[in-house]
Amino acid sequence: MGHLTVKNYNSLYKRMDQFVNGVFDSKSFYEILKILFTDEEAFLCSLMPLLPASLEKISQIWEISVTETQTILNTLTGKGLVYEDDFEGSTLYTLAIPVFGFFEFSLMRNDGMFDRKALSSLYNQYITEDDHFVRKYFGSNPPISRTFVQENVLSEDIVSEILSYEKSSHIIEVADTISVGTCFCRHKMEHAGKACDNPQDVCLSFGSIAKTLIEKGIAREITKAEAHEIVKNCIAKGLVQIGDNVKNKPAVICNCCSCCCDLLLSYKRTGLSTIVTPSHYISRIDHAACDICGLCIEKCPVDAIRFAKGKVVVDARWCLGCGVCANFCKTKACKMEARPVKVDVPEDTLRKVVLSAIHQKKVGNFLFDNQKSTAHKILREFINFLIKIPPIKWMLLKKTVQDRLLAFVLKKCNMENFNI
Repeated sequence: MGHLTVKNYNSLYKRMDQFVNGVFDSKSFYEILKILFTDEEAFLCSLMPLLPASLEKISQIWEISVTETQTILNTLTGKGLVYEDDFEGSTLYTLAIPVFGFFEFSLMRNDGMFDRKALSSLYNQYITEDDHFVRKYFGSNPPISRTFVQENVLSEDIVSEILSYEKSSHIIEVADTISVGTCFCRHKMEHAGKACDNPQDVCLSFGSIAKTLIEKGIAREITKAEAHEIVKNCIAKGLVQIGDNVKNKPAVICNCCSCCCDLLLSYKRTGLSTIVTPSHYISRIDHAACDICGLCIEKCPVDAIRFAKGKVVVDARWCLGCGVCANFCKTKACKMEARPVKVDVPEDTLRKVVLSAIHQKKVGNFLFDNQKSTAHKILREFINFLIKIPPIKWMLLKKTVQDRLLAFVLKKCNMENFNI
């Protein structure tokens, strides 16, 4: 297996940085990795391919027996550091990403596996006190997350036109499995003595991710009715529903507050439009009905509403279209309208990754993801260099070319029958 050294954590960092949402190299990140991964786990995970791989393939990469590989993978999935997904009777494994991944999973659990207070302090340093990680990880296009509009504030004519993927209620209804876990952001702030009094047991996961979290004791299974009730209660408290930026099978929907949520705080602090995609709707003020009470200004989670020349106005460039302002407006002067131009949302996670890989110039990382091969390393760097040439990037952004890339990726993962 090779000698294990402190360099393994640096190798793991480099492997994680190959993904479309790159990580930032800092002392606090290494300290986080040391708490979550043993030295041996860091070494092995640094060799995992970017694409989902079978037990047998990982066994070959690690050069250990299938039985030993299975034992190690069981430990890693149990920690929430590796994703486990079933496809047509076979199980595939992928190294988890930090946000919407192992950062959250490590604080969701309450079994004492990790020092959650120490992790919370490190997460605050890494995410909140320095913008380098936020600008790198959330600087990808398309954004990693999107806003769900609160359906109860939409007028009847808009409700009749709203698409199913725009509704958190639809995501809940079509999910085969739903789990709820501890809010990463509020729990992290609690250890720093800064948490608000909003509920923490409100982070919803769906599908295969939910099944893994339930099986590993990281989250608990709930019914559709319970999930609807959680969202309803969170809407009443002024929380924002933010989830995966995909139309089909989003893995998570969080119920976010403006005082603890890393996404909302970072959005306000940095002004990065790629942190979270707005909904297809935008707030407008009916000045004839507005009594200038200022409640909408107080409730807006991203400070997109303000007083100007004696009127309440909405900054259209900043509004997330969540509907919180309209939900609390007593005179119904706050109204949600459809945006003039629909916001682009990727069809599914694979399409989002392909688009991100093109925009981040990381396509080569997925085409040649053997971490032990020098030839693959050279080819990765060559392909990524080519994508920097504008005509090549433009060609890759054509849907027909993306479909070919997806077909190639799926074939590599033995998932040719996946519907793209």
